[in-house]
Amino acid sequence: MIVPLDLPPELLADLERKYFWWQPVGDAPRSPERILAQAMRYAPFAEVRRLEDTLGRSLLADVMLGAAPGWFDPRSWEFWRGRLQSAAARPIADEPPVRTFDDADV
Repeated sequence: MIVPLDLPPELLADLERKYFWWQPVGDAPRSPERILAQAMRYAPFAEVRRLEDTLGRSLLADVMLGAAPGWFDPRSWEFWRGRLQSAAARPIADEPPVRTFDDADV
């Protein structure tokens, strides 16, 4: 998934400051997708409306469709899935992505 480059940098900085309480791993900055997913997971309803009004439901649906395992919990996934299913370019899965471990690789 590609998030448009014209996302307001002040919005991303504000969301990162509010919803990340740990330092990034390594030297790379967090991706806009990761910042948005974290905000979508933990934001109160006023922030939900701000995200929808500022970024649009289609972009937020794209964040869900491109989410890595662990970015959403089942509760936040179900909340956003209900709000964004009609804005998604393709169906949104019933459950968030999860890590799987193949015991044959152990």
